[in-house]
Amino acid sequence: MPQTIQAHRLRNFLRDFAQLIDREHEEAAILSSGAGLLKELIATDDWLDEQFAKPHPDRYQQYLLYADPRDRFSVVSFVWGPNQFTPIHDHTVWGLIGVLRGAERSQHYTWHEDGELVAGDVTHLGQGDVEAVSPRLGDIHQVFNLLPDRASISIHVYGANIGAVRRSIFAGDGTRRDFISGYSNACLPNIWDLSKE
Repeated sequence: MPQTIQAHRLRNFLRDFAQLIDREHEEAAILSSGAGLLKELIATDDWLDEQFAKPHPDRYQQYLLYADPRDRFSVVSFVWGPNQFTPIHDHTVWGLIGVLRGAERSQHYTWHEDGELVAGDVTHLGQGDVEAVSPRLGDIHQVFNLLPDRASISIHVYGANIGAVRRSIFAGDGTRRDFISGYSNACLPNIWDLSKE
């Protein structure tokens, strides 16, 4: 029997988050109140359309669910196949990560005073858990799907159109490479990556 899509849950979340952005301008307040809104959204798993929940056999997927017309925030579903993981990366903007299905591990990194990139705390997130990232709180991590036999899905909210933001991927030695992620469900090539013109 096909899943019933309760789209009003996402619509209500987007409305409430836009109202939050309208009234709050401090990152700490946005993350605090926004975490509550995201927790409410991911508490029930009946609203994400299957087209935004499909894993890929070779790599994780980043599906755009919503981009604010003024680039104030975006909402993305990340879908991790079994044992898939990201490179070490940053965000450059605030973000909230909430697990809708499955479980994830986030390995955090910090810069040592001698310029070395050092592994720090590890966070395990299960269904319903929310974590915040930002340059102020700690912005570099690597994320792993903890499930060896099925997909995990997390909903991410960022303080920009994250698919258009120039960010960095890091090698284990701290070597930096710039990238602009785009989205897995984009109908066009990544139009924001001007380096390819």
